[in-house]
Amino acid sequence: MQRASFAVDRDAPKAPPQRLWDVLSPEERTQILSALPSELPRAAPPEGDRHRIPKERAFSALDEYFRRIKRSVYLGSELPIYYPDEPVFAPDLIAVLDTSTHERPAWVVSHEGRGLDFVLEIHVSGSAQKDFEANVIRYANLGIPEYFAFDAGRGRLLGWRLLEPGAGKYTPILPQEGRWTSNVLGLDLALERDGLRFYHGSAPLPHARELIGRLSSMVDDALRRAEEEARRAEEEARRAEEEARRAEEEARRAARLAARLRELGFDPDDTE
Repeated sequence: MQRASFAVDRDAPKAPPQRLWDVLSPEERTQILSALPSELPRAAPPEGDRHRIPKERAFSALDEYFRRIKRSVYLGSELPIYYPDEPVFAPDLIAVLDTSTHERPAWVVSHEGRGLDFVLEIHVSGSAQKDFEANVIRYANLGIPEYFAFDAGRGRLLGWRLLEPGAGKYTPILPQEGRWTSNVLGLDLALERDGLRFYHGSAPLPHARELIGRLSSMVDDALRRAEEEARRAEEEARRAEEEARRAEEEARRAARLAARLRELGFDPDDTE
């Protein structure tokens, strides 16, 4: 197994080693979980919308997709991750398949009974060494099956996977016709003019803003149809009212004519 050749903050919070966790009582484990920080100081200054937008779009696209296919997948963003006896880290986006989706203050591997399945990091500015070199070694050492890094500034995407559990070293994922396949998610990743996009087959996964736009258009169309139906109903009601007035006027005219005929000595009811 490769050893990480990069600086890690050894003073960062850690979960206990697995051998210690295994001998702790439930009460002691609960105490440790409560003591592990769920908010971490920033290692770098905020990177603004160029970092936030692709992260939120990726999260919302995956969240909607797995909700729609009714598969239970836990997604987290900048969630503290505690592997046994490892300094905490908080990736931009994580996915763990077929697990409970309840809210969590952190992902503690010993407590959950499993590690991460998928990690996506988004790089915006400065040195790319952490996301494109250091994490490639670290995440492989931790046994994370797939890792993708998106350079939003340069429009670059790279991906890696473990060919088998415990391999300890990633193999690069080579793009095919502009798509990087995630075996873990069962989806493809691609670069487009507006950034990173997930695909299921040939269908792009919409993100939250696109879904809201579609829903807004559907609501607008429904309102227009309702207004048109209301106008048609109102016009039909006016026509019916006009027909009723004409029929009433015809009846009054016929009554006046019948009265006049009677005055002249004719019985309008006499058909002989």
